[in-house]
Amino acid sequence: QVQLVESGGGLVQAGGSLRLSCAASGRTFSGYAMGWFRQPPGKEREFVAARSWNGGSTYYADSVKGRFTISRANDQMTFLQMDNLKPEDTAVYLCAADRFVSDLQIGRPDYWGQGTQVTVSS
Repeated sequence: QVQLVESGGGLVQAGGSLRLSCAASGRTFSGYAMGWFRQPPGKEREFVAARSWNGGSTYYADSVKGRFTISRANDQMTFLQMDNLKPEDTAVYLCAADRFVSDLQIGRPDYWGQGTQVTVSS
């Protein structure tokens, strides 16, 4: 059974930092692009960041550019470093995987995680 499991969410004050982790299991994710999405309360899911399978390209939503960094430790572990957090970053953050980074960017990945809550207080 393929699983993407997020961790590292929590409550943080504005200006603080968090690092989210995404642990993949059930198959090898070698050759897969990885990405992060978020769903703020009462709003639709939105793209946050994506990384091509070889790390040659990274993509960010304008709202997080310069503050968030996507990285990958190995084929099965992906991170999202979030710095200078703002209250508007409050959301459930979800990890996603797909063979094609373009599919991630349009929100149509092959695999989704369940999400981890991030709450930023003002």
